[in-house]
Amino acid sequence: MKGYKISTKQDDMNFEVIYQFISQSYWAAGIPRVTLIKAISNSLCFGFFKNDGKQVGFARLITDKATFAYLADVFIIEGQSGKGLSKWLLETIVSHPDLQGLRRIVLATRDAHGLYAQYGFKAIENPEILMQIWQPDIYREKNILRR
Repeated sequence: MKGYKISTKQDDMNFEVIYQFISQSYWAAGIPRVTLIKAISNSLCFGFFKNDGKQVGFARLITDKATFAYLADVFIIEGQSGKGLSKWLLETIVSHPDLQGLRRIVLATRDAHGLYAQYGFKAIENPEILMQIWQPDIYREKNILRR
């Protein structure tokens, strides 16, 4: 897409832009900086940049690159929407060589089902087989051990 580029190089990521967005998001409000640094460093990340180097989007996959991936922290900053950037980002993710042949890629979204459906994501069949430990307020709790 003219005027933009996508990179998977960790050194290209602008942590301040990523942290500013994700720490205010509905899914990870209040996430400690150290937690997000650790999450990013242990993930396959996709940074979306204007050609001048300004980061305008991000996504990361928690994956073994062989059987499974969880797509998380997907965003395009305000003011950049409506340009097809999310679609290009998802096309880049689902076609990435390290993600081919995976048995399952999952994600959680509150409001973008239509976008993800365009790239093959569907509601989970047999959700009763899945289990989770879910602590949605973990970043807001005052007495958690933070490393």
